Amino acid sequence: MKVVLFCGGLGTRLKEHSDTLPKPMVDIGYRPIMWHLMKYYAHFGHTEFILCLGYRGDIIKNYFLNYNECLSNDFVLSKGGRELRIYNNDIDDWTISFVDTGLHANIGQRLKAVRKYLGDDEMFMANYTDGLSDLHLPSYLDFFRKHDKAAGFLSVQPSSSFHIVSAHEDGLVTGIEAAQKANLWINGGFFVFKQAIFDYMQDGDELVEAPFQRLIDDRQLVTYQNPGFWACMDTFKEKKLLDELHARGKPPWAVWENGACEQKTRVSC
Repeated sequence: MKVVLFCGGLGTRLKEHSDTLPKPMVDIGYRPIMWHLMKYYAHFGHTEFILCLGYRGDIIKNYFLNYNECLSNDFVLSKGGRELRIYNNDIDDWTISFVDTGLHANIGQRLKAVRKYLGDDEMFMANYTDGLSDLHLPSYLDFFRKHDKAAGFLSVQPSSSFHIVSAHEDGLVTGIEAAQKANLWINGGFFVFKQAIFDYMQDGDELVEAPFQRLIDDRQLVTYQNPGFWACMDTFKEKKLLDELHARGKPPWAVWENGACEQKTRVSC
């Protein structure tokens, strides 16, 4: 199944890096965050990627055109560097389409711009490139097929560092609790679509606003709740957290290292 990745945004909330790099190319450990996401999909057998390029798309192109397998694989160097033998390969079986979808296009416009590259595939996946998860992808796809709707997305719980506040109009606080205890769920990306999604999109639409409301009206949108790990990288603080998890070894999103175990996952639609 093809995977569309939205990697053309400006990343203005990560200015420490995005002045020179597109956010998908900001490293977590020794590889860009988009590599970690692509490695995740590839682990489950989905190795056909369509990259929706925009801001500094040239950097993304050059990264893969000059890809260095040695950074993430064991190798043997001999004869003074004249011979190199790599024990494993990351991207030998990946097929990557690089598509310029515009500097200022929104997510919906980027998706429509790559429609022709999907071919006749009935289903495809799509995702942002700033979020990582330990989601058991086969279970999610089985759920989507079972419900037979036009679109699905992942619901995740926000970070416990946020608190939900209840208050009267005069400002008097009546309650405060950690977001994770409030049974609050947010859009975590990891979309699954049928080609019918394009019937719900109009020119200029942002993906999760008007099109999703039309899907809701037609009862064609489902969500899969994952109480496990999920984190995005919108800010430098969030990047630091991901770096720390990576530095500990076997970070939770690295299912290719940890094993793709079944998760205790709640689902709803």
